[in-house]
Amino acid sequence: MRTAYSVETVRGAERELMARLPEGALMQRAAAGLAAACGQLMGRVYGSRVVLLVGSGDNGGDALYAGARLARRGAGVAAVLLSPERAHAGGLAALRRAGGRAVRPGDAEELIAAADLVVDGIVGIGGKGGLREAAVALASVVADARAAVVAVDLPSGVDADTGEVRGAAIRADLTVTFGTHKPGLLIDPAREYAGSVRLVDIGLELPVEAELEALQHADVAALLPVPAGGSDKYRRGVVGIAAGSARYPGAAVLAVAGALRGGAGAVRYVGPAADAVISRFPETLVSDKGPRRAGRVQSWVVGPGAGDDASAVGEVLGADVPVLVDADGLRLADPDAVRRRTAPTLMTPHAGEAAALLGVSREEVEGARLFFARELAGRYAATVLLKGSTTLVADAGGGAVRVNPTGTAWLATAGSGDVLSGLAGSLLAAGLSAVDAGSAAAYLHGLAGRFAADGAPVGAHDVAEAIPGAWRDVRG
Repeated sequence: MRTAYSVETVRGAERELMARLPEGALMQRAAAGLAAACGQLMGRVYGSRVVLLVGSGDNGGDALYAGARLARRGAGVAAVLLSPERAHAGGLAALRRAGGRAVRPGDAEELIAAADLVVDGIVGIGGKGGLREAAVALASVVADARAAVVAVDLPSGVDADTGEVRGAAIRADLTVTFGTHKPGLLIDPAREYAGSVRLVDIGLELPVEAELEALQHADVAALLPVPAGGSDKYRRGVVGIAAGSARYPGAAVLAVAGALRGGAGAVRYVGPAADAVISRFPETLVSDKGPRRAGRVQSWVVGPGAGDDASAVGEVLGADVPVLVDADGLRLADPDAVRRRTAPTLMTPHAGEAAALLGVSREEVEGARLFFARELAGRYAATVLLKGSTTLVADAGGGAVRVNPTGTAWLATAGSGDVLSGLAGSLLAAGLSAVDAGSAAAYLHGLAGRFAADGAPVGAHDVAEAIPGAWRDVRG
């Protein structure tokens, strides 16, 4: 599992470590890792042209010391000092001893245009509120250059704790981060600026509970239900699907498709799209008596393609089993009915639906995904899976937010979310908690999307059909 920690936690761990190490040792560890990563990215250091963008903090010191190491290996290194009087004195002296030179921002454009590598050491993890004016000009020059860009700890201009980008920011090809990932490296929109991320271990001792968690194959494999010798379809769990309408029968079909591949032993369908569901999936148990009289289930999925029929949503929310609410169900659900529930509730909005529930704009949600995922979970006393370019799973009780590392932009297609809802609902029926069901479903769904698309357009039904392959890949 990859973990990310807040700036405050990282700073505390750095202070504790520095108290036990010789002065400057921690910065030298970071600089050594940074220089090695730069060298590997360039392939050949000797004769290369490197430009360091150096701010006033320790981030700039890391860049200067790394630049000194590259200069000693034969690179031509120039440091652009945004605040010459506040540049890290030890790092600047080391660079000059190694044959590097320092210049002012006015000389930067020509150097950057000719560079093979630009190292962004303008602002560290404590930066807030976007870049200052001089740095904005440099960011524009870097964006137009042909050089590869390496960010020190995180790209300048992004918020380390939230992933927000307020204004101009450096866009890196590689970010070399120290000690641990920071939330902003895993969450859009900041993640888009980080490029590939390389973690350099500098010896930090961090707490068990992180700010953010990103599951990996082994973590998901440990969560997935596996039938035992004595299992039958009811012991494995039954998921109920209350979805679809005369206008949107396909949503029901796709939700059932996801559910059938999610580990539960059986799927019950309730709604007006029974004929469409049965014709596609004859193994589905259908009922026309409404959710209350559909038969025993261990979880419900409600809302995909439901149109304006609120009756099924109300009945499902009254059930004493885990419930997943998606799509039209989010709009139709009584907020008080959601908050009153004692069984787990998993809400799965995209940014537009989350914005409507919170009374803000979609742009606000997309710009501060971590904040609004937590806000929605707290306001509704539910677990929230916020879909999007980076899918987040936040629990009302707090704790680490899960960020999904799989997926592809090809998943932005009609019906994809319906498949995800069915898959997550099935995992709920199999006994997973709301956080684990949402996280594992998002992981499998994203992986299935990659497998199905393979670089080409993909339909939601293709994603559903690729789930078994994703499941086997995770467990393999």
